[in-house]
Amino acid sequence: MIGSLSQALFDGLTIGVVYVLLAAGLSVIFGVMHVINFAHGELFALGAYFALALVVPFGGTGFFVALFVAPLLVGIVGVAIERYTVRPLYGRNPLYHILLTFGLVLVINDLIYLVWEPGNVNLPVPAILRGTIDVLGINASVYNMFIIVFGGAMAFAVWAMLEYTKYGLIIRAGSQDRQMVRNLGIDIDRYYSLVFGMGAALAAVAGIILGGYQSVSPSMGMSVIIPAFVIVVLGGLGSFKGAVVGGLLVGVIQTLLRHYAPIFEGTVIFLLMIAVLLLRPRGLFGVETEEEGGELLTGTGGFLDAQTRNRLGIAMIALLALIPLGVGTLYSSYAVTLMIEIIIWGLFALSLDFVMGYTGLVSLGHALFYGLGAYAVAITLVHVSQSAFVAIGLAIVISAAIAWFVGFLSIRVGGVYFAMITLAFAELFYNMLYRLDITGGSEGLFGISTYYGLAGMGIELHDIGFFVGPVALTGQSLFYYIALGALVASFLLTRRMLNSPFGSVLKSIRENEQRATFIGYETTVYKRRAFVISGALAGLAGGLFTLNSGYATPSFAYWLHSGEVIVMVILGGMGTLYGPIIGAGVFFGLEEILTGFTARWRLVLGTIFVLFVIFLPRGLVSLPAQLAPYVSGGSGPGPETEPAPDEPSVRGDD
Repeated sequence: MIGSLSQALFDGLTIGVVYVLLAAGLSVIFGVMHVINFAHGELFALGAYFALALVVPFGGTGFFVALFVAPLLVGIVGVAIERYTVRPLYGRNPLYHILLTFGLVLVINDLIYLVWEPGNVNLPVPAILRGTIDVLGINASVYNMFIIVFGGAMAFAVWAMLEYTKYGLIIRAGSQDRQMVRNLGIDIDRYYSLVFGMGAALAAVAGIILGGYQSVSPSMGMSVIIPAFVIVVLGGLGSFKGAVVGGLLVGVIQTLLRHYAPIFEGTVIFLLMIAVLLLRPRGLFGVETEEEGGELLTGTGGFLDAQTRNRLGIAMIALLALIPLGVGTLYSSYAVTLMIEIIIWGLFALSLDFVMGYTGLVSLGHALFYGLGAYAVAITLVHVSQSAFVAIGLAIVISAAIAWFVGFLSIRVGGVYFAMITLAFAELFYNMLYRLDITGGSEGLFGISTYYGLAGMGIELHDIGFFVGPVALTGQSLFYYIALGALVASFLLTRRMLNSPFGSVLKSIRENEQRATFIGYETTVYKRRAFVISGALAGLAGGLFTLNSGYATPSFAYWLHSGEVIVMVILGGMGTLYGPIIGAGVFFGLEEILTGFTARWRLVLGTIFVLFVIFLPRGLVSLPAQLAPYVSGGSGPGPETEPAPDEPSVRGDD
């Protein structure tokens, strides 16, 4: 028993050192630049693949050559990322860095697939690092010992550089007062590029040594980025000491749970993350920092007045209503299938926009409520009732109830911390789906028989139909109108809410929460109510998807889906309700077009999203206003800029 425990602790220490290197770079970047880098995991994977390309040409010494050359190459990539994508966002809300780097995740991950192809590959290690030795009664791998010693030396070297060199002094001063450093004649922006490059290089080192310990695969970056965020939250965002302690702690806890209580392996660290964010948001060793930047930019009404936009909306709904009527003559039934998916994700995007666009709360875990709705429908149809009405009703109620609970705990923190805690709740739910029998475990629930009728009369959905002239509406065509009706009803309901006194308070919170508090509004209560409504609508979207498809899998709650729905909101135009629906159409339209040419469609889509975040953060709905001066012969509006702190931002009607 003691030998087994010692071995588990040794293995945990090995993984912990890898986590230290990964989280140290992430934490230093945030501490100095206040940038949450979601692409850090992809730089981790890129380091492993660069090493893989260098090992073979150099033979036996290739691993050691790669261990020093590959991080330099990834560091150069990091410098380029900071200079050409992150730097234009300085002065904006820090949450834009999350949005930008999520787009970079799509780009870099697809580039890795494009260059190296999918599949696991072993990174060869030299003979000198193979074999085992006895250390204090433990049969230790030589390579594990190398990881601990080399990784520890790297972490110590970075700490010493930050603490005792002129470079480190400037970096620490710039993290506290950027303008003061500029006034001293120091080009702090150049140092920021070096910090980002150094963080990227540390991630690459972690990727290389883990690649030799396990294997190298294109998905390795996505698998470590969430634990990396857990570590920096536990230790404290921006704290190097916190990254070291948090990395070792998470590595040991994960390994011990894997050995002795595997059912809790994917839940305990997220419970720890949630507890730390609630009780001590700055983490174990972090310090209180005031968030920089301005508000999240929302869409504008353009040069069209409200009446014209309403008429266009009605015309668009009428056009959408005609789509099922052209099946078999103008196009195949696949067009209806695709449009159902767009409508459901349009509803999902609208739900996020209601809370993100009107209260400024960026939820990185909104897939939690989509997955809840999907599983609520699936479990209800299997175990409770065969009525789709009952299933959808329960999906909405359960999603709203969980949203209230999550909101009650989460909304007491704001900004980046709110984004992190919603991510933690979503990951907790995602891991639970894999371990509960009622959810079907990793396989999910398939072959769900859906019924449609009052009190579940046992009539299959595809057996119901009616005629519109010579056209019979059954199956997918009928469900298309159900989904479209749900989307239109949700849009009208949320717009009505936003035009009510409740909506006026939400808009005042968006404009200036401190001023709304001074007036006497309990902003936390209003934000929680908005979050509940948003969660209920997301649950409706997930429930409709399962009702139509007949299955629910854990992937519905995966963090990448939360990122994708944010992409849709930003693409279309945040804070408009209709913009995110347009964004969903553009997202799936581009996917449909691009998959005809390449399987790496996320590379193009991610690039487009990055460009939107930088150059058109108000989304597609603001494009007419941007182009209007050119059309009328003017010189154009110029690039998008952040409103000055004392100026009201330009926002459109709903």
